[in-house]
Amino acid sequence: MADVIVTVRDNGPLLIQGPIKVVDAEGNEFTFDKEKPAIAMCRCGNSANNPFCDGAHKTCGFNSNPRAQ
Repeated sequence: MADVIVTVRDNGPLLIQGPIKVVDAEGNEFTFDKEKPAIAMCRCGNSANNPFCDGAHKTCGFNSNPRAQ
């Protein structure tokens, strides 16, 4: 089984690499291009394509730079 890596991008999305399935609260699966090497998940809440990132964080003033302890 391949590893899944989640990278928290400074002031941006969660970048997820590896085989994943994204489902909503009712268990319905979101569709996305599974051939891409990674997907970006929105953290700012302003994406028009939630739960996926569309770059809205660049213009909405989103600021978050968490670091592992």
